[in-house]
Amino acid sequence: MSRVSTYLNFQGDTEEAFTFYASVFGTEFSVPLQRFSDMPSGPGAPELPENERSKVLHVELPILAGHVLMGTDMLESMGHQLRVGNNTTINLEPDTREEAERLYAALSDGATDGTGLNPMPWGSLWGTCLDRFGVRWMFNVTLEG
Repeated sequence: MSRVSTYLNFQGDTEEAFTFYASVFGTEFSVPLQRFSDMPSGPGAPELPENERSKVLHVELPILAGHVLMGTDMLESMGHQLRVGNNTTINLEPDTREEAERLYAALSDGATDGTGLNPMPWGSLWGTCLDRFGVRWMFNVTLEG
């Protein structure tokens, strides 16, 4: 089933922010909090410094009316810098690869930044683009096994 959520980036304080949001909305994480140390690094990928391994890779928190906030920590070792424009993303999870490709093509038309849609180790087709209006979109569709 498709869904839309809001993805938030933080510079090292995702866990603190989401613990706060959980107290505000009176909800709990919908999936276990995942840390960068939980994800094996890919072939040829650099090892993360010890101080970044415990940072948050992914967290999900339902808030109101079925809407979900998701979040991650940006990593200095990877050159990530938090700024307006990369701190909030609308996350789209279409039901099919075809719908993801259609939406990506339309929203990336005239975009200033984009990754394309690529298979990921977690079994999804994933990508982002910054549309011509400066809104960042993320696409995540589960690939059929």
